[in-house]
Amino acid sequence: MNFQRGRRQEEPEINLIPLIDIMLVLIIFLVLTTTFSKVSGLEINLPTGEAQPAETMSDQIDLAVSATGDILVNRQPVGDKGIEAIAAALGRAIPAGGDQPPVVVINADAKAAHQSVINAMQAAQRAGLSHITFAVQAPPQ
Repeated sequence: MNFQRGRRQEEPEINLIPLIDIMLVLIIFLVLTTTFSKVSGLEINLPTGEAQPAETMSDQIDLAVSATGDILVNRQPVGDKGIEAIAAALGRAIPAGGDQPPVVVINADAKAAHQSVINAMQAAQRAGLSHITFAVQAPPQ
């Protein structure tokens, strides 16, 4: 028996409004849970001192020591604070084919531990870099 003789069969359709609502909730969830990467820099307050401005050398390696003891070689962080890790990073930073060994410029924070600076100097010695200088800033006038 066919009880639906006079009725037309409705075409199935997709209701988009609930789909849009679900997608909006998912977008809000993703925006709220996404971790944003913060580009951070190493803030160093150089000690003050009076000196003649030095000429910039082409073959130099910048070694930064923060107040917390973090080490950066040519703006690349060194994972370990040990002498061997710093020496390895300095060895990788030596330019190839140089006729003279580069100068290591130590940019130590004014509040950096003395031991961190000594470790940086020992690492430079182990890497075969004997020319070391320190960066200072001019005293406020």
